[in-house]
Amino acid sequence: MTAPISGTQAGAPAATTAKNSSALTGLDSQAFLKLLVAQLRYQDPSSPTDPTAFMTQTATLTQVEKLTALADSQSSLLTSQLSAQASALVGKAVSYKTKVDGETLTGTVSSATFGASPTVRIGNADVPLSLVTGQRTA
Repeated sequence: MTAPISGTQAGAPAATTAKNSSALTGLDSQAFLKLLVAQLRYQDPSSPTDPTAFMTQTATLTQVEKLTALADSQSSLLTSQLSAQASALVGKAVSYKTKVDGETLTGTVSSATFGASPTVRIGNADVPLSLVTGQRTA
């Protein structure tokens, strides 16, 4: 009997999303503060800028920074979970699909590598965790 292993590689899209978010903002905290000071320095004294606009900009910057940090944390957590899942399979008999033709094979996991895309060593092959389809019981 086999038990499914949920080894999807959802970490890559999360990391990509976090990188895209910071690329879209284009400004870090220091650049934002420099722009804010320049805006205050060169504003027309007879018609000052609305203070709520500054608060809105500051709040938006803070939200983007926090969301980027949260996305990075989620990506790190997923990497840790996938690595733990791969290491838990060492010494276990598993079934997996081959990359080339999708044939289902079985074998015993002898080692595991860690990271965003962990692999398990079965025989002479390094198999991505995402291709492991189940664990065989004794």
